[in-house]
Amino acid sequence: MSLSAAVRGRTATTVGPPSLLPRVCAAVVVAGVAVSAWAPYDRTTWLLEVVWVLIGLPLAVWTWRRFPLTGLLCCLLAVHALVLAMGGHYTYARVPLGEWARDGLGLARNPYDRFGHLMQGFVPAILVRELLSRTSPLRGSRWLAPLTVCACLAFSAVFEMFEWAAAVIGGHAADDFLATQGDVWDTQWDMFCALIGATVALQLLSRWHDRQLARLSG
Repeated sequence: MSLSAAVRGRTATTVGPPSLLPRVCAAVVVAGVAVSAWAPYDRTTWLLEVVWVLIGLPLAVWTWRRFPLTGLLCCLLAVHALVLAMGGHYTYARVPLGEWARDGLGLARNPYDRFGHLMQGFVPAILVRELLSRTSPLRGSRWLAPLTVCACLAFSAVFEMFEWAAAVIGGHAADDFLATQGDVWDTQWDMFCALIGATVALQLLSRWHDRQLARLSG
């Protein structure tokens, strides 16, 4: 069997009946997005923040039969979707959890935006790792981890350019979406947080992820 045929076979494999976990994750995401859509601080900011969820969830459902995701990735994507939904509802600079952390820790700014960008590296790292492991010859390769981190950094950079475009088009109206909170180095901090998130995810979750990938392809 050729390598390409093996990869296609592994990608198309499904294991038994559908698991309840993905359905629960999808239901939680739908509920979270619906709640966040109720009287958000700014409707445009909400849409810009949750558009990834509005695209990603239907895409995952549509491709599920031929490309089911691991339970670990499903849970991480659900958590990330809730982080985005909360940031979209309040705007990142006004999320109450961040305000409590700012006041309790004596910080100069609401740290929820930093947390959001850590998640922007943490969760996509496992997503990219899963895609590369199942659709390329990189599974088990020493190049898998560095290329995964590079992909996460590339996504973070594209997102920053997306924010830049929003600022150019929307002017001061895009301030809530940018959530810079007066920090001139906010863009660099955002990408650094994504780098840290991706690196930590690979360090903590790679072995667990490998076990789930093995069960999925077995």
